[in-house]
Amino acid sequence: MNFSEVFKLSSLLCKFSPDGKYLASCVQYRLVVRDASTLQILQLYTCLDQIQHLEWSADSLFILCALYKRGLVQVWSLEQPEWHCKIDEGSAGLVASCWSPDGRHILNTTEFHLRITVWSLCTKSVSYIKYPKACQQGITFTRDGRYLALAERRDCRDYVSIFVCSDWQLLRHFDTDTQDLAGIEWAPNGCVLAVWDSCLEVVYKEAEKSLPLGHLAFPPPRAVAGPLTSSESKYEIASMPVSLQTLKPAADRANPRIGVGALAFSPDNYFLATRNDSVPNAVWIWDIRKLRPLAVLEQLCAVRAFQWGPQQPRLAICTGGSKVYLWSPAGCVSVQVPGEGDFQVLSLCWHPSGDSLALLSKDHFCLCFLETEEGMRTAFGQQGDCT
Repeated sequence: MNFSEVFKLSSLLCKFSPDGKYLASCVQYRLVVRDASTLQILQLYTCLDQIQHLEWSADSLFILCALYKRGLVQVWSLEQPEWHCKIDEGSAGLVASCWSPDGRHILNTTEFHLRITVWSLCTKSVSYIKYPKACQQGITFTRDGRYLALAERRDCRDYVSIFVCSDWQLLRHFDTDTQDLAGIEWAPNGCVLAVWDSCLEVVYKEAEKSLPLGHLAFPPPRAVAGPLTSSESKYEIASMPVSLQTLKPAADRANPRIGVGALAFSPDNYFLATRNDSVPNAVWIWDIRKLRPLAVLEQLCAVRAFQWGPQQPRLAICTGGSKVYLWSPAGCVSVQVPGEGDFQVLSLCWHPSGDSLALLSKDHFCLCFLETEEGMRTAFGQQGDCT
């Protein structure tokens, strides 16, 4: 094997041109174009800020540099080094930028996925496409470059729109039978479009922050060691994809804890809660009717116990700390157990009415009285609404 010398690079931005003749690389705000065989510098371009995305046009004649922090796209020409183009999305911001197959149009996605702006390098015309969905693969072109399929989200439902790339006019629009569309892709012949669903609607991740004891609604412990602070937790919706904490089974021990070690059905038989002993901090919620995972609750500590309420699909969880966690189809919430000392909830059990919950520690227990259903909806909406 032979190796070239080492060159500077920023943000892993290094791409060969589609025809294989050139190699483009970025060093902060500089774009360097080299001969792919000799690695000699052919062109050196200077952008207005640090480059965050790099993409060749399909014919290898233009290079797109996206400056997401500035909401800018700068385009450079290899045939005419003195020519350049700047596209400014202004206050709309910029989160994604790509070429159309003809290499003469640029598709910019604005912040919050409010719209896609199609810019023509030839006519300088601008077209707008509304409602693009924020998903892993929401834009796909046919191989011949004639059609664009776009995943959309309108009124809490998934749709797909087909556009003609010659004039960006809408050709077809239809809804999809998906809960949370994750991506779309054309078949190689361009006659069939595949749409796939997300394996999960949402993962709830417990987040904790410190608070001065004076802000708590219950008395502090009698003996406080260290700073006068405590903590509260709430659920945050994690961004996909999500990596859960796992434990490697002890292979050198007999009967290692592995696989699903606890499970429980909801009283209406619509949901199943499980805990995998290799992923002790997570509780999985499964939709039995659709035979698919519905949600994951990732806790800061290992889950000690969970139990469904007897009257409604409401799951209570404890992790050996001073909090109890509740999940329902409306969302989930973290509740601090008040009182003096550190009440460690090791187990729990529901009252047959479902209106109260007994929380058990090593030496004590207390009852948790639930609010009305309307009050629970408000709490869930504030701390973990999944809609």
